[in-house]
Amino acid sequence: MEYVHYSVMRNEILEYLKPPTDRPAKMVDCTCGEGGHTFLFLSAYPNLQVTGLDRDSVIQQKAIKRMESFGDRFTPKNIWFDDFFTDYQDQDLDLVLFDLGISSFHFEESERGFSFRKGEILDMRLDQNAPISAQDVVNGYQEQKLADVIYQFGEERYSRRIARAIVENRKLHKIESSEELASIIYKSVPPNYRYGRIHPATRSFQAIRIEVNRELDRIEPALKGAVKALRSGGRLAVISFHSLEDRPVKWLFKSMAEGDDPTIKILTKKPLVPTETEITENPASRSAKLRIIEKR
Repeated sequence: MEYVHYSVMRNEILEYLKPPTDRPAKMVDCTCGEGGHTFLFLSAYPNLQVTGLDRDSVIQQKAIKRMESFGDRFTPKNIWFDDFFTDYQDQDLDLVLFDLGISSFHFEESERGFSFRKGEILDMRLDQNAPISAQDVVNGYQEQKLADVIYQFGEERYSRRIARAIVENRKLHKIESSEELASIIYKSVPPNYRYGRIHPATRSFQAIRIEVNRELDRIEPALKGAVKALRSGGRLAVISFHSLEDRPVKWLFKSMAEGDDPTIKILTKKPLVPTETEITENPASRSAKLRIIEKR
């Protein structure tokens, strides 16, 4: 089986997240994906058991196949990470990892319209049973709401122009493919904006994906639940890829580390970033930030 996702900052994560070696240890990989990080940990620490969470059942099958040789040391769970920690009652975890980036699998193999470079059906759902798809957002949201989504979740300065163009085009026919949506966005922005560092559809596609999967809404409750589930001395790491993800992580950790009764200690005063070597090997890692805390 082929694996297309590159697990970022592997050396840094293995350095900071070390389980105790004198007893069985427990870890939760909250965004297991194809299982790249989980495979590294299970290979490095024979006493470690990992629960791998992912709401996408298709990509989870790749992780299950990858982890076959580890037997019952790997337990997959098809669940959103915030839902998992809502129901988790114990305080027995040694390690927790969040990699908030979307897997390369979704852009390259999922055929759900995550990439604006492919002519795929607009879907963007990680959970195929979720009630709202990208088509519903693009074809059903009122113009003002659509503009707000693109501005808030994509930080797109031309959000109103893009939303207006989408609404005008959907009056003619339903917008169903990622290629068509990308073309509408491309034509709606000023000519000089079309030839910038990134494709003019990049931010809008990110925004629609975040809206469909409620990605930002899940971060804070999941982190609070994960910290609660850690043992004293347990460690938690978060990899984020843009400011909308990193900001709530930064401020939540700050609030939990201060006050009269701090619950955590921040181990990375400034987030760790990939080395130049890693960025050369995997340019997509260039925006990654890694924050690590330890439970008091």
